[in-house]
Amino acid sequence: MNKEQRMASEILEHIGGKGNVESLTHCMTRVRVAVKDDALVNQDALKKMEGVMGVVEDDTWQIVVGPGTVNVVTEEMKKLARTGQTSFEEQAANAQQERKKKNKTPFKQFLRSLGNIFIPLIPGLVASGIINGVANFLINSGMQKEEHTWLLLMTILGGGLFTYLAIVVGWNTAKEFGGTPVLGAIAGMFIFNPALAEVTVFGEALVPGRGGLFGVIFAAWLMTFFERHIRKVIPKSVDIIFTSLFTVVIVGFLSIYAIMPVAGIVSDGITSGIHSILNMGGPIAGALMAGFFLPLVMVGLHHGLTPIHAELINVFGFTTLLPILAMAGAGQVGAAIAIFVKTRNPRLRNIIKGGLPVGFLGIGEPLLYGVTLPLGRPFVTASLGAAVGGAMQAIFATGSTGIGVSGLSLTPLIAEGKYLYYLGGIALAYLFGFLFTYMFGFKEEMAKDI
Repeated sequence: MNKEQRMASEILEHIGGKGNVESLTHCMTRVRVAVKDDALVNQDALKKMEGVMGVVEDDTWQIVVGPGTVNVVTEEMKKLARTGQTSFEEQAANAQQERKKKNKTPFKQFLRSLGNIFIPLIPGLVASGIINGVANFLINSGMQKEEHTWLLLMTILGGGLFTYLAIVVGWNTAKEFGGTPVLGAIAGMFIFNPALAEVTVFGEALVPGRGGLFGVIFAAWLMTFFERHIRKVIPKSVDIIFTSLFTVVIVGFLSIYAIMPVAGIVSDGITSGIHSILNMGGPIAGALMAGFFLPLVMVGLHHGLTPIHAELINVFGFTTLLPILAMAGAGQVGAAIAIFVKTRNPRLRNIIKGGLPVGFLGIGEPLLYGVTLPLGRPFVTASLGAAVGGAMQAIFATGSTGIGVSGLSLTPLIAEGKYLYYLGGIALAYLFGFLFTYMFGFKEEMAKDI
C-alpha cells in the first residue's frame, strides 16, 4: 500500500466509513467530502494523520493534503468507497440542494456559487496564464513574434482561453444552477459577439462584452430560470424544440435591453471602485487588502473574486488587485520559515518542508492549515507580513495580465515590465512575515499539540 492509498483508507475511516460518504470531490489542495452524519467524523484523528495539513468544517469536510497528492488520494477514496449503486457525481448532484441549506448566509452562498463556476477553470487559467506571461515576457525583452512562428503560436495558445472565457463561464454557470450547459454557453457567445458592434439601440451602438463576465453569469442564470419555467408549460412531445428556442430568444433580447446595461453599470462600479480605493488609499489600502485576505482563503471563498480580476483585465488590461492579494501567501512563507528555524518539533518541521515549495509558487493552503492557523499567533504575524508586501504593490501599482497563479509563479504575468517591483513586494512580505513571527509570533510550547 503506497502513501496515497494509506491516506485514502485512513481518511475514509475517520470520516465515519464509506457508508457515511454522501459525495466526494477535490479542488487544488483539498479533498472535499459531504457526509451523512457529521457526528461520525473524527476531526482530531484527521488532523493528526501523516500527510494531512489541515481540516476545515464547512458545507463539506475539507481535508488539506496538498497539490498533486489531492487528486490521487481522492481517486483512491472513490475506489474504496464505491458501492456499485450511483456514482459520486450523481450523489453530488442529488445532495446539492441539501448542502446549500447548510450555508449560513445568502452572500456566502453567492460567493460559493461563483467559486463553483470558476474553480473548474483554474487548471486552464494557470496553464494559459503562464504561457501568455512567458510569451509576453519574451516580447517585452525585444523578440518579435512576427519573426518567430513558435512565439506567435505561444501567444495564440496562451490567449485562447481568455478570448473565449465567456463561453466556458456561461457553460459552468448554467451547470451550477441546474440548467442546460450549452444554453449558458450561448449566453456567453452572444454577449461577447463582435457583431453586436453593428447594432444600434436607443441611438447608440452596442459595445460587445458590455457588463463583462458579470453579465454572462446573470444571462446564463436567466437561461436556467426561463428554461425551467418554460418546460413546465411545453408539451413533452415538443419540449426539445420549443423550450430551448423560447429560452434563447427571450434571454437574447433581455441581454441587449436589460442585462448588458445593468451589468455594465455594476462592472464599471466594481472596477472603478477598486481603482479609486487603491488610488486614494494607496499603501494603506494595499496593506489592509493583503492583511485581511486570508479569512476568505480559510473558507474557500476567495475564488469568488475571480470574475472581478477577469473584469479588471477586460477593462484595463491587467488587475492590480491580484498582486496585492498574492502577498497573503508570501507572508505565510516568511512566517513558516521563521517557525522552521525556531522549532525542534519534527512533525511541524516536516509539515513546513512539505508546504514551503508550493508556498513559494503561490499555493498557501498547506502552510495556512498545517502551520500558521493551528498555532494561532503566527497566523496574525503572517498577515502583518503580507500587509507590508501589499503596501508596496499598491505604491507601485503592479498589475497582472492573467489570473490563476500567485507567488513567484505570477512574475511572468506582471504588466508593464514591473517585475522587480513585484518581486520586491514578495521579498518584503517574506522578510516581515519572518521577522514578526520570529520576534513575536512563535514559542516552542505552542508546537506541543501539533
